[in-house]
Amino acid sequence: MNPAQFAYERPVDLQGAIALLEEHGDTAKLIAGGHSLLPIMKLRLAEPELLIDISRVAELQGVREENGVLTIGALSTHHQVATDEKITRAAPLLAATAGNVGDRQVRNRGTIGGALAHADSASDYPAAILALEAVILARGPQGERRIPAREFFLDFLTTALDPSEIITAVEIPMSPLGWSYQKLANQASGYAIVGVAALVSLDERGSVADIRIGVTGTAAVPWRAAASEAALRGQQLEEAIMTSAVNQVDEGIDALDDLHGSAEYRRRVTRGLTRRAILEAAQRAQM
Repeated sequence: MNPAQFAYERPVDLQGAIALLEEHGDTAKLIAGGHSLLPIMKLRLAEPELLIDISRVAELQGVREENGVLTIGALSTHHQVATDEKITRAAPLLAATAGNVGDRQVRNRGTIGGALAHADSASDYPAAILALEAVILARGPQGERRIPAREFFLDFLTTALDPSEIITAVEIPMSPLGWSYQKLANQASGYAIVGVAALVSLDERGSVADIRIGVTGTAAVPWRAAASEAALRGQQLEEAIMTSAVNQVDEGIDALDDLHGSAEYRRRVTRGLTRRAILEAAQRAQM
């Protein structure tokens, strides 16, 4: 099926893109890589009157380190996130997660900003973004806004972005933590049926000094597994403690139940991948 007719604009700078969004409101959509938007346009699930192509806006590109913070431009492709030397060194969890996105074509065209703005419940990035305690930078008519990852994902395909705001970058505070991203992928699409990201640091006794766990795919909204984190912080990773903590990872979560997996199946997979991610991250923390 072909998409409905639409107009097309390619602004030369960020301010021009924001002005077009403000002028056209809900009838306009941003496009960069297009791997999320174009398929739903072809199915007529979205019929924007105007596409605003931001793929050449220089202000949205590049990766830099400054004062212990890694800043990744929103137009960075998944391949760039997976292979950029600054990211692989300072945020290997994010690089590994990006390397798990889709297939080669998607990784070379899709962008981190587009994936986060689309907020698909089966997207890989949210688990890592939550565990890394990233901040999403957005710019709109009122200026720049900093949105903590915990506050960004609101519902299925719904974020804290205002309609006239554009994600400009993702900020990640750098810290030396062991990491792991574990994923059960849909074999047809590469999307995460369940994805779990873990960051772990250990003290001199081998107890958990800090731990962060992000989960995607299981429910309509990704989340930080705060109960599991609290159960493990300050503890040795012994079997009984691990089992108790892992069993809390999906407490209070309304798991999805669809053709890709029942709710109970997703819960079992989430607990299994959480255990695996914690143990691998702890092993890396010892290196």
